Amino acid sequence: MRRTDTGRGGRGFAAALLAAGVIAGPAVAPAAAADSIRAQQWHLDAMHAPEMWKTTKGEGITVAVIDSGFKLDHPDLVGQFLEGKDFSELPGGVGTYASGHGTAMAALIAGSGKGMSGNGAYGLAPGAKLLPLKVNGGETGGGVTTSVALRQIAQAVTYAADNGAKVISISQGTDASWATTDDIAAANTAIAHAEAKGALVVASVGNSAQQGNPVEYPGALPHVVGVGAVDRNSSTTDESERGPQVDLVAPGIDMFGACTASSGYCKGHGTSDATAITSASAALVWSVHKDWSANQVLRVLMNTAGKPVDGSARTDAVGYGTVRPRIALTTPGDPGPADVYPIQEKAAEPPAATPPATPSASPQPSVPSAAPSAAGSPAPGGGSTPVGTPAAQPKADGASDSDSVVPVVAAVAGGLVLVAVVVVLVRRRRGAAPAATAPAAAGSGPSAPPVPPAPVGYPPQQGGPAVPPPPAYGPPSPPSDNPYAR
Repeated sequence: MRRTDTGRGGRGFAAALLAAGVIAGPAVAPAAAADSIRAQQWHLDAMHAPEMWKTTKGEGITVAVIDSGFKLDHPDLVGQFLEGKDFSELPGGVGTYASGHGTAMAALIAGSGKGMSGNGAYGLAPGAKLLPLKVNGGETGGGVTTSVALRQIAQAVTYAADNGAKVISISQGTDASWATTDDIAAANTAIAHAEAKGALVVASVGNSAQQGNPVEYPGALPHVVGVGAVDRNSSTTDESERGPQVDLVAPGIDMFGACTASSGYCKGHGTSDATAITSASAALVWSVHKDWSANQVLRVLMNTAGKPVDGSARTDAVGYGTVRPRIALTTPGDPGPADVYPIQEKAAEPPAATPPATPSASPQPSVPSAAPSAAGSPAPGGGSTPVGTPAAQPKADGASDSDSVVPVVAAVAGGLVLVAVVVVLVRRRRGAAPAATAPAAAGSGPSAPPVPPAPVGYPPQQGGPAVPPPPAYGPPSPPSDNPYAR
């Protein structure tokens, strides 16, 4: 999912500075000027994108992006969008936005790089077309309930499948424990419809590993490819959630790209970004093998993924591994049967959410995992930081929160009420999610409605102090030393 504290690289023909707008994290000095966004997109070099683009750029594939609105006239996205649809029930239509999250996700998938005189933000699959579908991400201040969020996502998934999308990318999410059986049934019906239409549904697993690691939908639903985030060393980031819902991981830190900040570019992080990269990877493979089914595309992505460091077939930290479309294109292997979903159903329940550890002096408490995060992982919550905007200048349009899923927020009423609501969560291979229990409070009767939890997902990016410049990028590592390519 996407955390709104993500940023997207910077714009800077002159001596532009990288302004920060992180939700949580230490304040530091402003970043250095940037004359090229593409030069800062480390993940494209690590994944050998220029080499892949000699074979395919994703032509002929439509990727639906379900998010919170899009800047349709961004220089890097003009000509990339098809006519979309608004399911948000908010005024303004697909081309309006309260945050830059949707714009950032679209650019990571199919940005053309035409901005900044050709030095703008490129997507991993710049030849693919984007179907923009707007839902209410909760950034407008009023929040949105889990039921409304899942209903809108389900409507958008159905529409995407009916309108030719091969890949459906969802960098959004909400706490699964507050989903009712009707919510889950509606979401699963939409996913089954998309599957019947031949589409592949990809969604983020969430950025709340350090806030209890709650299971989130739709990323944890059956037949949805749940995506987590890794760093430059292919280690799981601190914020990326763990569990049986994780199927694949992809780059999700220091992700430079287009956004709605005044500079036009931001730097971000989170499972939202990783979801966009995974969706673009599927588009690249599908563009070459148009006769393959969604199951075959997914199977090849899984089989060619960089495997967990402990040698396991999968782990709760990285799923079946790090997506490596270059390997999938050069040596795909046997795609297997077209009609068999490749992700094994799980019988065990995912780990129940646990309270976050007691805050310490460290702004980024570590989270144990099979693949420990490298130093320098973003603070919890993820988010986007505008690039090329003076540090003193506030971010325009809420900036882009590229790596966080827009918070699907449930409105909290005055007093808490006592009520236990057991929800049979129809879950995916990861198995059935734990039954939902509403918060309890003394003095409430059993007939009182449950009180939704605090906002889950990715809050809109807030203004903040400047962040330090990203580490030097340098030339891409040779394949033998590159965890994304070997």
